[in-house]
Amino acid sequence: MAIVVVNPGPLTLVEDLGRQGWASLGLSPSGALDGQSLRLANLLVGNPVDAAGLEILLGGLRLRFVTASTVAVTGAEGIVTLNGAEIPLNQAARVAPGAVLDFGVPLFGLRYYLAVQGGIDAPKLLGSSSTDMLSGEGPAPLKSGEQLGIGRVSVGNGSGFSTGAWPLINVAAHPAIRRAPDPGRAITARVDRGPRADWFDHDSWPRLVSQDWILSPDSNRIGARLVGRPLTQTRHEELPSEGMVLGALQVPPSGLPTVFLADHPVTGGYPVIAVVRRTDLDLLGQARPGQRIRFLG
Repeated sequence: MAIVVVNPGPLTLVEDLGRQGWASLGLSPSGALDGQSLRLANLLVGNPVDAAGLEILLGGLRLRFVTASTVAVTGAEGIVTLNGAEIPLNQAARVAPGAVLDFGVPLFGLRYYLAVQGGIDAPKLLGSSSTDMLSGEGPAPLKSGEQLGIGRVSVGNGSGFSTGAWPLINVAAHPAIRRAPDPGRAITARVDRGPRADWFDHDSWPRLVSQDWILSPDSNRIGARLVGRPLTQTRHEELPSEGMVLGALQVPPSGLPTVFLADHPVTGGYPVIAVVRRTDLDLLGQARPGQRIRFLG
């Protein structure tokens, strides 16, 4: 075991890019809520983009490295220290044996992503090590005293795993570094009309895309709950449960929509007025409670 969890923080999960295509078994895709940030972190340390890393909600995580490694932190922006000295985000950093890595409360965004050279070694279910908070499948949230292993995946140019070595990186393959959203500004997410858009009155679509919605504190990895001027449903017959996709904007009787995120249920019985484009869902994964969200469609 290469890493000891000294303090897990509010919620730290093992996540990769998820398990796609298993809705027939009742499993959501799961995976990192901000997939772009996890991909970048993995590329910075020479891992495959789908290697398992850690998703760290609101900081508070403290790790002690038993063995040397190379790490990268992306996603949220805050103070991250190694043996008390601040390390830069969105860059690879060497970690010596015995070193302690601490995550402060982020100033921008909500979730940090930590990649460790070689990837976090965790059991796989249907090809993924991701934690699914809805079904309870996948690795349990980290707890104090837990020990984590590091995998032995090929890094850099494919020459093999080398503990703590600087990776050889294909810079051209890097996604652009995207700044974490400013909590004082609205996040804009593009939407397309959903399969039940005709279940709402003529004013509901303009209302959906013209107002600033507020992210509710009740939001989680299952869904982003929104507060604002409610949408009005004109059809009230019972809707049989139907398949739900990532990004579905489902509207319950309250008229206040929820955007389904990575751990969403695979079926639902409320009408879907719109679907958020997948490339914009990463931003919602970094939105803080109280943040304004604006839909463009």
